Amino acid sequence: MIKDIHYPEVKDIAVAVVKEENPEGEVWTVYLLNLKEVSISNILVSSKGYGQKNGEEVKTSTLRHFINDMPAKSYATIEPIMEDVFSLSNEYWVSFYVGSVIHDKKFIFLPETISEQFLTNVPVINKKGVMIL
Repeated sequence: MIKDIHYPEVKDIAVAVVKEENPEGEVWTVYLLNLKEVSISNILVSSKGYGQKNGEEVKTSTLRHFINDMPAKSYATIEPIMEDVFSLSNEYWVSFYVGSVIHDKKFIFLPETISEQFLTNVPVINKKGVMIL
């Protein structure tokens, strides 16, 4: 029965959107952070944006990213993100294994939350960004 299925709680995994400087100017990059004391493996991240823009329903393409392994207390780049989609909800669905147990969690940046006013120091990366834990 479905009530007998155990869904482990996801802790110490975060998604952060970090503002960075490069030779072409400022860019925003999405990172996955493993804040756990153990490594995680077989990580699949699905990303998409959706919402209203100028009174019309808008959906971005769904992108999928695979990361083989992430050591404890580490981070990995998911994708660059354009400021044009900050007015949409930006969803990152992360699935991964800790040992032989699968975990998954959905992280959603609501419209206009990826903004200078919400920047904080992102652990492990040690840069300013917006993070969901």
